[in-house]
Amino acid sequence: MSKVRVRFAPSPTGPLHLGGVRTALYDYLFAKNKGGDFVLRIEDTDTTRYVEGAEDYIMEALEWCGIIPDESPKHGGPYAPYRQSERRAIYNQYTEQILKTDYAYIAFDTPEELETIRKEYEAKGEVFAYNNYTRNRLRNSLTLPEEEVKKLLAENTPYVVRFKMPVDRILTLEDIIRGTFSVNTDTLDDKVLVKNDGMPTYHFANIIDDHEMKISHVIRGEEWLPSLGLHILLYEAMGWEAPQFAHLSLILKPEGKGKLSKRDGDKFGFPVFPLNFTDPATGSVSKGYREEGYFPESFINFLTLLGWSPSEDKEILSLEEMIQEFDLYKVHKAGARFSKEKAEWFNQQYLQKKTNEELLPLLKDLSEVQATNLSDETLLTIISLMKERATFVKDIYSNGTFFFEAPKSYDEKALKKAWNADTTQHLSALCDVLEQTDFSADALKNAIHTFAESQSLGMGKVMMPLRLTLVGELKGPDVPDILAILGKAESLARIKNAINHIS
Repeated sequence: MSKVRVRFAPSPTGPLHLGGVRTALYDYLFAKNKGGDFVLRIEDTDTTRYVEGAEDYIMEALEWCGIIPDESPKHGGPYAPYRQSERRAIYNQYTEQILKTDYAYIAFDTPEELETIRKEYEAKGEVFAYNNYTRNRLRNSLTLPEEEVKKLLAENTPYVVRFKMPVDRILTLEDIIRGTFSVNTDTLDDKVLVKNDGMPTYHFANIIDDHEMKISHVIRGEEWLPSLGLHILLYEAMGWEAPQFAHLSLILKPEGKGKLSKRDGDKFGFPVFPLNFTDPATGSVSKGYREEGYFPESFINFLTLLGWSPSEDKEILSLEEMIQEFDLYKVHKAGARFSKEKAEWFNQQYLQKKTNEELLPLLKDLSEVQATNLSDETLLTIISLMKERATFVKDIYSNGTFFFEAPKSYDEKALKKAWNADTTQHLSALCDVLEQTDFSADALKNAIHTFAESQSLGMGKVMMPLRLTLVGELKGPDVPDILAILGKAESLARIKNAINHIS
């Protein structure tokens, strides 16, 4: 078997969707499992849909995910260039080659002429297709005299090159994921291979590039499955050996019906893109997993399992483990339903596995934390107390804002539960005790216990209102831990402020 070489070939027409990231990931895992190469190729022949910044976004997104190409526009390689817009000379030579076969022809029909014919068909309740039934009645090199074709070409009349689909031929097609199936060529139309600006369409350019770059396996989304017959015939027309194909199922909406879209993300509150993307035309920002606080390793772990299962139904896998286990033949045929809750669960698992020291710089990156003057030692202690309750690093801050700023109000339900006519007197007396106490968690715990016993109070009668003065509600880690982190001056100021405010 020749060396495995796969390619991920996105178009720079906008941000990279989850489905595209998963395709790139499966490409990468398969290549690395087989000791092969992963190629990133930018298919930018559709200049009308090109979006400024989209190519850079694609490369940055893959790098964030840890999906590093062996060859790409950025990394170079033996089959450069890796942008289709820079490969025109290569395509021109193959356009000449296919026009010498019986598999292609020149069509001079104008868009206006085709639109007129389309409307005529619609008026009869039929759908027009440029195919083996209609091509012999249209303006092309199959119907026009040779001299007229030469004359039109000499006059620089615009034309396209179309594929000449064979008549009534049964194609037996092979797909690694979906098995063997058949297609009758009479159901396929004569696709445009080269546009009137001389640039090839996706269909022609991608088989040329795959051949030139020695791609052994084409892994792509199931939306390209209807094009497989055409692509196999294009390889036949050029006299080339076709690669093996694998068409991945869709990532489905949370409710399970239909392809996951940006609208679903907006509706249910989750991103469908790996990174934030700013639309250069409108300035609108689409949310990304990176900016929402997901770890790249949890993101790709979650994404890998949307369509493939490792042995023993393991869920937490490193990239190295995914590479070792990945098998294209075990990719699921059915679509995989997206779950926001599962994505968050994965991130939580990865957060819990990280050390406090690994989380420290991520917490310090938060603008809210940067606005404080807390030491690394204090932040590490906060992380150790709040980590277990967090799904994202930002939760360490949001669930523990009381460590960073004093409460501005007090929860009404908590007040009714924790505060009574004697609370002010008890807390004032406790302040006197705390003034004389070393502010370590153990010393504070002992001091509060001793105080409660001396006043014949249950611990709840002391701890609940004390927590309320420090936090603003009845939540958070152990009260002595909160006191120790806040320090004596801040703790006493909060208790006295609450006494004055509530009284």
